[in-house]
Order: sequence, then C-alpha cells, then structure tokens
Amino acid sequence: MSDAVLTEIENGVATLTLNNPASRNSLTPELRGAFIDAIGRVEFDPAVRCVVLRGAGDHFMAGGDIKNMNERLKLDISTRKRRVMEGLALLHLPILAIRRMGKPVIASVQGAAAGFGVGLVASCDLAIAADDAFFTLAYCHIGASPDGGSSYFIARTMGMKQAMELALLGDRFDAVRAKDLGLVNWVVPKADLVAETSKLARRLAAGPTRAYANAKALFNAASENAIAAQLELEAELMADSMSSEDHAEGVSAFLAKRKPVFKGR
Repeated sequence: MSDAVLTEIENGVATLTLNNPASRNSLTPELRGAFIDAIGRVEFDPAVRCVVLRGAGDHFMAGGDIKNMNERLKLDISTRKRRVMEGLALLHLPILAIRRMGKPVIASVQGAAAGFGVGLVASCDLAIAADDAFFTLAYCHIGASPDGGSSYFIARTMGMKQAMELALLGDRFDAVRAKDLGLVNWVVPKADLVAETSKLARRLAAGPTRAYANAKALFNAASENAIAAQLELEAELMADSMSSEDHAEGVSAFLAKRKPVFKGR
C-alpha cells in the first residue's frame, strides 16, 4: 500500500493525510492514485462516521504537479488532451465520493491550498483553517482553467462575481477572507488546528450519522430541485431518518432530559 496518503481511524474518525510534503502535497500520479483508494475505503467503511482531510507538513495541497504537466508538453496535442481527460476522470472520483458519502467530511487546512486544493476544500462539508492558511485558484497563472469541482462549488458558495474574481485574477487570499467568502467555517491559531479539528470530528462522529447523511443529500439536491421536488425529498428522507435507532434514542433522551448516545444506525 502506498504511503502517499496516510489513513488513521480512531473513534469513528478517519483522518486522511496527503503525504508528499516535499512538493506541498501536489497531485503527483502516486498521490492521486492513493487518494482515490483511500477515499473509496473510508466511504464504505461502516466504522467510519466522519472523515478529515489534511496535508502533511506545512501545507494542505499546492494543486497540480507542474513537473508532470511539463512532461505532457512533449506529447502531441491530441495525446496531451487525452491524457488530461483521463487524469481528471480519475481525479474527480474522490470529489464525487466526498459529496456522495453519507458521512461528514472536514477539510483541515494549513499553509497553501492552491488550484485543486481549493476545489477540494470547497467540496468538503465543513472546513477549518489555521490562521496561516492561504488560498489561490492559480490556474490562470499557468494558462489553465479550473478543475476539481471548484467552478461548481465556489460559484454556489460565494456567487458568480466573487468566483470570477478568484478565477480570472488568481490572487492569493488569507484565511480570514476565505471565511468571509464562505470557503471555510472557522479560522483558528495554527497551534490549535489539530486539536480543534479533532474536537469537531469527534463531535460529528458521535452524532446521528444517518440523519447527517440525509441532511447532506438534501443540500446536495437543493440547487437542482424545484420546490415541490425538494419538499417531497424532505418528506422521504425525514421518514427514513425517523425510522432509525438514533431517532428513537434522540426522542427518549430528550424526554428523559439526558444527552443522547447515538450509534450511527
């Protein structure tokens, strides 16, 4: 098994660490393959009730592997296009899995989040950033357009004008602006990032996982559904949530004035 992505599972929390700090965790072919495998494993592991994504070393993810891009320039245009399409078809699999999986996914960001790294942060359900974190879409600086779902998630998160500013100018912005734009939920001191991420992940892992999955499915569908279809989906998923053991426990705990103990079932 590759050590390009490290996986640690404890108390229902799976922490996936992108582990190529020498290149700021850029998307080498090895890291890409390991990330796809790791996301696939935790998505379907019933012991995992929350997932944390982080980067090894001082940075979250610096985006694409420029050295690999330079090697592709030696290919003819047709082959180059095919290689890019093949690579992104694979690379977009974990983005789809993050949105699809019925468990919360947290981005824990320190240092640089650039290019695909920004899309990855935006695709997660929640994001917590150290006060030294900085972000840039960066694609325009190498004559490329966004990937990694960033065009989808960022436009929905912060609106078209802000999204176009980030894409067309590629300027670097800090964690405070990322929070103002809605890209991250919290900004914490760098020294506290691990502890605060762990506290949040443990809280989510102890929550009503099936209800979380249904809430996630509702918000995924909301931007595409008409109101009648969304209300129908709300009814369907509320009925599913209320058939869970966690719902029964939540009601019993409320009536007994005690803290519920959810099992994720």
